[in-house]
Amino acid sequence: MNTAPTPFDPARALALARETFSIEAAALQTVRDRLDDSFARAVLAMLATRGRVVVMGMGKSGHVGRKIAATLASTGTPAFFVHPAEASHGDLGMVTAGDLLLAISNSGESDEINAILPAVRRLGVPMVAITGKPQSTLAQHAEITLSCAVDQEACPLNLAPTASTTAQMALGDALAVALLDARGFREHDFARSHPGGSLGRKLLMHVHDLMRTGDALPCVAPDTGFIDMMHVMTDKGLGFAVIVEDQKPAGIFTDGDLRRLLETGADLRALRAREVMHTGPKRVRAEALAVDAADLMEQHRITSVLVIDDEGRLVGALNTNDLLRAKVI
Repeated sequence: MNTAPTPFDPARALALARETFSIEAAALQTVRDRLDDSFARAVLAMLATRGRVVVMGMGKSGHVGRKIAATLASTGTPAFFVHPAEASHGDLGMVTAGDLLLAISNSGESDEINAILPAVRRLGVPMVAITGKPQSTLAQHAEITLSCAVDQEACPLNLAPTASTTAQMALGDALAVALLDARGFREHDFARSHPGGSLGRKLLMHVHDLMRTGDALPCVAPDTGFIDMMHVMTDKGLGFAVIVEDQKPAGIFTDGDLRRLLETGADLRALRAREVMHTGPKRVRAEALAVDAADLMEQHRITSVLVIDDEGRLVGALNTNDLLRAKVI
């Protein structure tokens, strides 16, 4: 029988939110204090796996399992999620003899998971279980069991999986962290598996990937007349001209230099590039990270930087617009 909804009470909602945090924090503390050598054995088993870590779980545990599989895969441990109900109808073929099964079930009595345990056993696939019931069917089939048991759920009815799924998630994260440390997994490894993310762009994008080259460069000789140099600057649209001598950048003249020169009242038509350039333009190597070029520009409050090779010859130029388009900054 349906009952009338309780009128919304902001104070009660806030109190329940705080109680939820308290219950789940206490659950995590309990799980942490209960960790023993079985956790280390689980990590060692995953490290020894020649294939992949296959994660399974039903319902809310399944949602947690998908996240755990994604976290493992992105931190150096090949892993994927298989829905246990689909496994009974053909998807078990994704599991090979070199894999390891990470099965998640708070009760340890999920029919869909338990139905495939004999087949997994015949494959000789080792199994790690995350369950709240150490005496459950799932735990009895597993070589290693990690307990996610909690004293109570955060749900006021003590029914909806809340604290228990938080505990499962934390155990999965703990496994991933221990594994990435044991594998020597570092920032560049993470970037390679996240090429579309901001960290990937910062750690994988090099200056030579973004720099302007060839005819796009506003290059002039030292004896180039001022007006001709202005035509080159306007045509290339980078806000500067680089004065090149013997293929090396001898100096640079920028839009800012032009504004300052105009204030002097000098006869611009009589000037040559070498007379107005300033020496020592900022340079970076083509193989440098684009983020390092961005840091150089920010440090010196400039919008462009010249790119040189190992011999100091000009090979390109980079400005903040290039970095913005690549989402490096």
